[in-house]
Amino acid sequence: MNTIDSSARRLAVVTGASSGIGQELALECARHGYDLLIAADRPQDDTAAACRELGVQVQTLQADLATSIGVDALIAELRGRPVDALLANAGHGLGHAFLDQEFESVRHVIDTNVTGTLDLIQRVGRSMRERNSGKILITGSIAGLMPGTFQAVYNGTKAFIDSFAYALRNELKDTEVSVTVLMPGPTDTEFFRRAELTDTKVGAGKKQPPQEVAKTGFEAMEDGESAVVAGWKNKVQALLANVTPAEVLAEQHRKTAEPGGAQDS
Repeated sequence: MNTIDSSARRLAVVTGASSGIGQELALECARHGYDLLIAADRPQDDTAAACRELGVQVQTLQADLATSIGVDALIAELRGRPVDALLANAGHGLGHAFLDQEFESVRHVIDTNVTGTLDLIQRVGRSMRERNSGKILITGSIAGLMPGTFQAVYNGTKAFIDSFAYALRNELKDTEVSVTVLMPGPTDTEFFRRAELTDTKVGAGKKQPPQEVAKTGFEAMEDGESAVVAGWKNKVQALLANVTPAEVLAEQHRKTAEPGGAQDS
């Protein structure tokens, strides 16, 4: 494991960086001259190599950020170096009916998407506030805008994250620390396989490339925007979600996320 030179460029921390949106966020940071500490529950060798080719220093950490031990390990790897940008992207999904899910799986989604994410944001955010400098990008989802039939826990965690990001931003409005929430829709990543959603309409359907999502989120973070929805179709869906009754949204979500729905006409 390579230690980052504390006298080097700005430092970005990216979680969930082994693949998908997190990997692309790390590459965006590297392209813009950030050194990196990247973390995930799986190896990030490909991400690290691609970022190093862009001329930045990269430190990797394999840890389960759903746990206090994992967050402790990430903070320890910083060795006191200030974080200029925190891209809190780690997240897990979980498909199928809530009553049919193993509760340990349910708990792990909540601990990854909410508990561990907030733990890390609080620890890094306090240091940013003390220095009066820093940027935080949180990966939420347009899923947080609607009841997630057959993804009830995941959508619930993203509703929490979307709301939390706006609140934290307001709490920090008199500082030079910005908070941005990125709200993607279905994205072409390993998310659907890991969440056991490949037999659903949403899992089998067309998705946005993660490169586009990451670029949109990174630019919004750099500009200090409050929130950004990636993709025009998702923007329309987000607007409709604000005026559609929850019961209707829940039924619509059933049609996209119900197991076996990929074979329906």
